[in-house]
Amino acid sequence: MSSDRSRVIYLHGFASGPQSRKATVLGDRLRSAGFDVDVPSLDEGDFSHLTISRQLRFLESLVAGNPVTLIGSSLGAYLAALFAARHKHKEVTRLILLAPAFDFFRLWQSELGPEGVSDWRQTGVIRVFHYGVGRELPLHFDFLQDAGQFESFPAFTQPALIFHGDRDPVVPIDLSRRFVANHSNARLITLSSGHELTDVLDPIWQHSKDFLEMTPWQNRC
Repeated sequence: MSSDRSRVIYLHGFASGPQSRKATVLGDRLRSAGFDVDVPSLDEGDFSHLTISRQLRFLESLVAGNPVTLIGSSLGAYLAALFAARHKHKEVTRLILLAPAFDFFRLWQSELGPEGVSDWRQTGVIRVFHYGVGRELPLHFDFLQDAGQFESFPAFTQPALIFHGDRDPVVPIDLSRRFVANHSNARLITLSSGHELTDVLDPIWQHSKDFLEMTPWQNRC
């Protein structure tokens, strides 16, 4: 495996962390296959002031202009798509997206409803259960306000493999279907699962391994 294709950064989901089951299982398998894997904590130890803009800046510092494959889950997958759309192929060579949270801003507005958004704006914070630390943490309204400036479907052109459960109650699979219908560089694999996808890690790994082992000219979806 050539060095310019061996580096992988795994981007965990919202209110999660580097020790999530998907990050652990896929990280271990990638390392065993010879990949150099980094699983950073995307909130940099400050979840309360998390924003997409801040995560993108942090990711840029990690990539540092070098070739990398991005693997992301949910919000991490949306973050990977945003980053890839803003960087050339020589930096982001390919992507693997797990239940990507496309249309992220609208999803949050829909989940909270007008009253919930208004309450959050007025109080300045909401309490969110953080699975990485096992307790509720405050999250500032800047998170939602910042998210509103980003496009719903980042138009990256790198080869991408997308996994999505057909029973996902958090991020509807139709969002991934809509994305691949308009982006020939991406291929969608539908799985019989929900949002977490932890019960289908074996097929995810096998498809991902095949995708990552393809030569650049083969790796077109």
